[in-house]
Formats: sequence, C-alpha cells, structure tokens
Amino acid sequence: MLTLSAEDWARLFNECHESASHLEMRDHYAVAEELADIARWRAGKFGPEEDAESKRGWLDLMRATKARGVRLRRARIVSEPIGEYVRFEYEGTPQNIAAGEEVRWLPRVRASGLALPGNDYWIFDGKTVLFNHFTGDGGWLGNELTDDPHVAELCTSAFESVWGLATPHGEYKPS
Repeated sequence: MLTLSAEDWARLFNECHESASHLEMRDHYAVAEELADIARWRAGKFGPEEDAESKRGWLDLMRATKARGVRLRRARIVSEPIGEYVRFEYEGTPQNIAAGEEVRWLPRVRASGLALPGNDYWIFDGKTVLFNHFTGDGGWLGNELTDDPHVAELCTSAFESVWGLATPHGEYKPS
C-alpha cells in the first residue's frame, strides 16, 4: 500500500496520453483534506468559488491534462436518496466539468447486474490502474498501483459498463 504525493498524481496524468477514467462507488468519504470544506458547506459558507479555490491544484491538473487531448471521465455509483456527502460532491461537480472532466451518475439500484472491482479506481490509457483504498468509515487508507493486464481489462470493462448506464451530470437530478 502506498500514498501518492501531489507530484506522483501529476506524473500519472502527465504520462497519460489518451484517457483517464475514475470510478467512485462509495456514498461517503471522510478524507481529512475535505473535512473543513464540508463543515463550511454545511454552514452555508462554501459555494462554487470556495470549492474551486479548495480544489485549485486538482482543477489545474485536469485542465492541463485535457489540453493535451486526454479524455477525462468520472462515474459515480450512488445510493438514492443521496446522502449528505454525495450532495456535497454533486454541488461541486460543475467545477470539475469546467476543468475538462465528463461526469456521470449511476443510481446503485441500476448497477446490480454489473461486475465491479471491489474498490474505487482510476484507469490510465486502459493499462495502468490506481486503486484507492478507504477505511470502513470513509477515511483514507492508501493507493495500490498495478499494470497487470487482466486487472486493467477488468477495470476498463467495468468502467465502460457503468458509463453506458449512467446519466450525464447535467441530466441527473438527485433525489
């Protein structure tokens, strides 16, 4: 298990030439760097401008990656009605889209027939998989990086299955 630095994340995206796709399957994340933002959001003091500022490094990386012609996709499998954390994500998604990400949402009840890996992941150019591991309460545990072709094929297939069923952000209306 490893934890990527900001430089490690940037390297993965900088070495990517065609696509970077992210599958998120949890309804709650409790990563330390978001806790203050969520508290401000709950208090009504965290809107689009604050979100963009908080995610500036990430959004800059997405803009630079997109400018090189890399397709950036994020799919989220969510339980409905959505919980507080997913609503926080939903409200922050326009900043990700403005930076070049395509985002789709799949209600969990529509995912029952899909074979999915056990963890969230990024897949780069259909070859390199970065799994994100979390604790039971949503805290950060670490990353796992693999270029095993069988794992990459599984993750690519799973992502494409989710993407094909999911609703684009602009059309998704959370309940």
